[in-house]
Amino acid sequence: MAVITDALCPFCGCVCDDLTIVTENNKITEVKHACKLGAAKIMGHHRIKAPMMRKDKHSDFKEVSYDEAINEAAAILASSKRPLLYGWASALCEVHKKGILLAEELGAIIDNTATVCHAPSTLAVHEKGLPTSTLGQVKNRADVVVFWGSNPVHAHPRHMGRYSVFAKGFFSEKGRKGRKVIVVDVRKTDTANIADEYIQIQQGSDYMVISALRAILSGHADVVPETVGGISKEQLSKLVETMKAARFGAVFFGMGLTQSQGRYKNIDNAISLITELNSFGKHVIMPMRGHYNVAGFGQVCSWETGFATAVDFSRGAPYYNPGETAANDLLMRKETDAAMIIAGDAGAHFPADSVRHLAKIPVVQVDPYWNPTTEVANVVIPVAICGVEVEGTAYRMDGVSLRFRKMIEPTHPTDIEILEKITERVRELRGE
Repeated sequence: MAVITDALCPFCGCVCDDLTIVTENNKITEVKHACKLGAAKIMGHHRIKAPMMRKDKHSDFKEVSYDEAINEAAAILASSKRPLLYGWASALCEVHKKGILLAEELGAIIDNTATVCHAPSTLAVHEKGLPTSTLGQVKNRADVVVFWGSNPVHAHPRHMGRYSVFAKGFFSEKGRKGRKVIVVDVRKTDTANIADEYIQIQQGSDYMVISALRAILSGHADVVPETVGGISKEQLSKLVETMKAARFGAVFFGMGLTQSQGRYKNIDNAISLITELNSFGKHVIMPMRGHYNVAGFGQVCSWETGFATAVDFSRGAPYYNPGETAANDLLMRKETDAAMIIAGDAGAHFPADSVRHLAKIPVVQVDPYWNPTTEVANVVIPVAICGVEVEGTAYRMDGVSLRFRKMIEPTHPTDIEILEKITERVRELRGE
């Protein structure tokens, strides 16, 4: 029996680093301190045992060797005129680098799961920057915490306990008692149930509400109507006064803000609000990133291509234009003729029309787990679990890079090995 302390969790953007893992005979037998979601991921579930292929989407899968699966995957991608490489959120940064090399070799479009999550945040940061901090600073200093369009009780179960609400820090010794917690959302979530104040906003009115807050903050409350987005002017004024009085205010926003009407302009406006609040005290804003290394892909892709996501290599140089080169743009236009889905689940999270197109084209899946994408795949290649069976680097939601250690030895090849072999085979098929 072996005990691994201070292990990292490869589930959500919190990347909790205080886990204790017990292993025996190369199997994980116990996970301590993790939330139920993180523990389930680490313990493993619904693993794909062996590579599989099928002739068409209506036939059954047949188990094949890794060489056969890799050869078929390479043939599909090499013969494609407009291939899409999508996913990457549940893989380590070292995998991302290999994926970008493959995309460049193929002249493909590479996009990650942020395209249906926090890609609008990236667009806003392009325009306004990001007044942010580490989660450690929030834990140690924050006295006002706002969750806007996010529900960490369900999506990031240990966020409030470790970083934002209940945690006791160096300058926040009282923990929860020393913090004012506000939730802004369209419905009363479980996070709202434990907040000091819940502000119910009308669907799609975030931009107007943020604009009203900025007007009040700048001394122009007279131009604000009596009700904005279902919230009274009195309640808006109270929220502004609470945030102005904060020594250290932190706003965490989720898909309720990024994927509602206004999209990236909502984030743009929110960043402007935080910038203006910094005239009164210290204020930061941070996206509640979902998968544990979705932020890492943005980092690696930016280093390698100059753009954070939705990069098109078909011109021989990186090209980026959200609305044109993002995964769903291609699928909705029925433009892509082959796809590789790796460390992501387009089948579960894409719009129905996008999934219908995926069901009509050759799809290669590279993933440890069986999921809805498997149902539309032609070739399935199972791999080791990053962060559990493979060591490497990942980025927490606040942009801090952390190093994952290997907990047990892998029983499958790693993503890196598979991508390297596919890339090598693609070059051979193209006579390079």
